[in-house]
Amino acid sequence: MALRERPGRRSRLRVPLALATLATMLAAGAAVLAPTTAAAAVPEKDWLHVQGNKVLDEAGNQVWMTGVNWFGFNASERVFHGLWSGNITTITKGMADRGMNIVRVPISTQLLLEWKNGQTVAAPNVNTYANPELAGKNNLQIFDYWLQLCEQFGLKVMLDVHSAEADNSGHIYPVWWKGTITTEQFYQAWEWVTARYKNNDTIVAMDIKNEPHGTPNSPPRAKWDNSTDQDNFKYACQTAGNRILAINPNVLILCEGIEVYPRPGETWNSPNTDPDLTPNYFYNWWGGNLRGARDYPVNLGANQDQLMYSPHDYGPLVYEQPWFQGTFDKASLTNDVWRPNWFYLHEDNISPLLIGEWGGRLGQDARQDKWMTALRDLIAENKLHHTFWVLNPNSGDTGGLLLDDWATWDTAKLNLLKPALWQHQNKFVSLDHQVRLGGASSSTGYNLADVYGGGGGTGDTIAPSAPSSLRTTGVTSSSVSLAWNAATDNVGVTAYEVYRAGTKVATVSGLTYTDTGLAASTAYQYTVRARDAAGNVSAASSAVTGTTSGGGGGGGGCTATLLVTGSWQGGMQGEVTVTNTSTSSSVGWAVVLNIPSTLTISNLWNGVRSGSTVTNAPHNGALAPSGKASFGFVANGTGTITVTSCALAVP
Repeated sequence: MALRERPGRRSRLRVPLALATLATMLAAGAAVLAPTTAAAAVPEKDWLHVQGNKVLDEAGNQVWMTGVNWFGFNASERVFHGLWSGNITTITKGMADRGMNIVRVPISTQLLLEWKNGQTVAAPNVNTYANPELAGKNNLQIFDYWLQLCEQFGLKVMLDVHSAEADNSGHIYPVWWKGTITTEQFYQAWEWVTARYKNNDTIVAMDIKNEPHGTPNSPPRAKWDNSTDQDNFKYACQTAGNRILAINPNVLILCEGIEVYPRPGETWNSPNTDPDLTPNYFYNWWGGNLRGARDYPVNLGANQDQLMYSPHDYGPLVYEQPWFQGTFDKASLTNDVWRPNWFYLHEDNISPLLIGEWGGRLGQDARQDKWMTALRDLIAENKLHHTFWVLNPNSGDTGGLLLDDWATWDTAKLNLLKPALWQHQNKFVSLDHQVRLGGASSSTGYNLADVYGGGGGTGDTIAPSAPSSLRTTGVTSSSVSLAWNAATDNVGVTAYEVYRAGTKVATVSGLTYTDTGLAASTAYQYTVRARDAAGNVSAASSAVTGTTSGGGGGGGGCTATLLVTGSWQGGMQGEVTVTNTSTSSSVGWAVVLNIPSTLTISNLWNGVRSGSTVTNAPHNGALAPSGKASFGFVANGTGTITVTSCALAVP
């Protein structure tokens, strides 16, 4: 809530005995969960901070930011789009009622500098017949009025510098300075807006710059390294973040990725390709390449627990990326695109992720729908934070959650999005401790006090259900791959614990795990338990036994692990991941498969097959030590394909 003073930074609050009744109500699933005693026990302010790959409130409870973008303040109109038709109060409450608990608001450096200098738009593009509450207000006053609406309806806000100039196409320019707007002015604009709203915990996050990008052939371009060069976005995001946090140490700082990153052995001075047409850079979506964060993490010093990384990702209707060619699915997207570019930050417990933009049109392209569903599932299974692109129907390549009248909601998109919105006992959850999502009288929303009861998450005593359908999906001579179906929980499952013969061997966020370093020709028994944010652990799943094969899968400087990603009567789909286990970089690899005569490989990608041997494709043979590559295949018939051996080719 805004305009309340805090007793101290990130204070941890004890739960008084008076809340015992509340805890009992929560455990019983009571419908009314906010007695007056709870308000004094929960944190007074709603600032957030980071711990590992989780985002926590001031009492240490895990939260999930699930929201949407609304653009216009970044554009030449300098005010939300749609107010020429729709009503600002109706639209804002509509977002909250439908489960969005945070709104990412694109702005421009130019707009912030204008506001800083007292320049406002006195008569913005607003229909005051549709918006009588905005009559006589300039664009800054409209923004402040909207913040009050967000507070009223339990919504939080993230500011995003979308472009240097106030331009509808400003985001196309690759860097954070342009023309008369310098990098120093970019920093000063952030400092001004931070100072103006430093006591207002409706604004909880700052996305430093939207989609820095560019390629080696088209300067200026954004790079990511440990330098202080003007075009180093890691340094720019770090500098802006530290200057913001010097004013308000409680806001979250979000750093997006870039577009390209040098492959091993290359530098930022390398040409785009070598003479043999070998690419020297890894490419991804604008803002979606966070490979550099592994080597050169952003350093916010004493405020490191305010840092999040924020990639963007889109489908084939926005651009035909190489990974959409041929057959793809969630597994191939995870292994080939999401994990190496940004998902590793979550999986390795380095940082939370907030996918700042994802979305698109539905029902026009089966591949587009497949991509959006796959990413939605990754978000929901791993509780990744996100803001869907976009509310606006006038987004040309994606459409919006609202239709062209700015009043009717796209039901199909809402249905797709709903599983990735934070829900508790069939109601949506606010990031506010006092205000329910949708407002005080909401019948569709809860606040954080309703969910946690105040202080350390002690209100949640309900354990998740046991994971179901635990199964083996592949074996080698030294590994067993497992998969299971998601457990359910009244708040949300945060992790799964994998047990081998009763001993915990791993804690993972997803629904798969590969146990490695095993003995050949040996049977291993596994179970899995689910854990929620409050530490409640489920009963064990049914046990499954995996038996390693007699040999192969390694021994030539690499291991090859087969994961069955799909099976049906008369066929299967698999993925083989090759890992360089040597201390030298490779120039190629070869995997020998055991293909029974009852199976025929009908399609194979990211590799070249000759009989039972698969060698690397031109783009994925170079593996640094511990580096990974993968290939996939579809086989028709009966039986199971296994890995026989793996070998590296080194210089």
